[in-house]
Amino acid sequence: WLPFQMLAASWIGMGAGLLPRRMRGPLELVSLAGYAAVSGFLYGQLMNLSFWPFTLGPGTGLSFVPGAPVIENLHHFALFSLTTSLGWDLMRAVVLALGVAILGRPVLSALRRTARIASFGEPTTSEHTAVASRHPRQRADQ
Repeated sequence: WLPFQMLAASWIGMGAGLLPRRMRGPLELVSLAGYAAVSGFLYGQLMNLSFWPFTLGPGTGLSFVPGAPVIENLHHFALFSLTTSLGWDLMRAVVLALGVAILGRPVLSALRRTARIASFGEPTTSEHTAVASRHPRQRADQ
């Protein structure tokens, strides 16, 4: 179960990283909230795919049928998702979208402020650090 959760979460994170970076203001929050809602449903579907073929026995209207046409199995999967997880997926999508809409602006400003302060480039050296590295410090008792 956990490996499938990690894989689904990584795909959702990758999708978030692929969102356009040039948006600012209300449009940015709307797009993030929309992505949160869509990713909430997508996460549920990915998790359903991880166990759907093995959950039900053969012969039900929701079961995976080996060798059946893809359209038939997709129909079974849609019915399975509708009957078993639509409520959970809908709540997840709503909570994620509301969370992004409410907390998005302060979190984004904190992340941007941290990115400006943090140094993720090559380390810089000055003349002082270069001289200090060539001459080891004397011990205090000498």
